[in-house]
Parts: sequence; C-alpha cells; structure tokens
Amino acid sequence: MNPKAVSAPLYNRDILALAVENAQYPPLTDADLHGSQRSAICGSRVGLDLCLDDRGRIIKLGMKVEACALGQASASLFARHALGLDEAAMRQSRDQLWGWLRGEADGPSWTDFSVLAAVKDYPARHSAVMLPFDVAVLTLDHAPNSEGGTTEGSTTA
Repeated sequence: MNPKAVSAPLYNRDILALAVENAQYPPLTDADLHGSQRSAICGSRVGLDLCLDDRGRIIKLGMKVEACALGQASASLFARHALGLDEAAMRQSRDQLWGWLRGEADGPSWTDFSVLAAVKDYPARHSAVMLPFDVAVLTLDHAPNSEGGTTEGSTTA
C-alpha cells in the first residue's frame, strides 16, 4: 500500500460534490433499457435507465444510486461520460477502470477520474466505484434482445 495515498483523504470535498451531482440524472420511466445491480460486498445498489439510438449508443440516462459517497461520485463521473458510448465502448471503459483500481493499467482516459485515486489503496471500496460501469455493461449486453427490458444482477468485484 502506498503510504502517501493512505494519508490522502478518501472522502474529500471533490468526492462529496460529485456525490450530489447524481440529482442531475433522475430515473427515466420511458427508457429503452432498465438495469439494476447490487454489490454483495458493500450493499451498494445502482439502478440505471438508458435510452439508445439506432446504433446502440446511449443518448440519455437516468440513475437511482444507493451507495456511499465514493459510489455516488463514481456514478456521477460515469453519467458525465456515458453519452455516446455503446456496449463495446462501455465495456472498454469498465475494464480500464478496473485495471486502474488494481494498479495494473494506466488511469482511465476520463481525466476527472483522478479524484478517485485514493480509492486504489482500499480494495473493499472498489466494488462501489465499479458498480455504475458493471450495471451499464450488464444492461447494454441485453440490449439486442430487449425492448424496454429489465436486467438485475449482483456483483462481488
């Protein structure tokens, strides 16, 4: 564990500001897809509503986030960058974030994710940070077979 990172505050003003940003993405009743996932590790839950264009790209999203401030911050960052992404691009973003959290890859291409850097040294918090991406991949993965479909799952990442 990096001693410098341990001394960095895990919950800071930037994290808390991102956490309240979720209010900008209320749940959508008219979405093409609805998905929900709960982390078995921390109990966080993210509900995701997605509207897609004819090429399977996200054009509108809504969320219901029941998570710690880190999970809420991650959901806000997810929502900031998810528009225009399809299932393959979302999967790539999720895998990149997961590699970064484990110290196996460079940071996410979304530069504002640096606000979550202190989380890397707290594996028990990784599942909350990954949850919005996991539910998005799970939900988008069911898009071709779904017309207004609903997907639920659980993760232990």
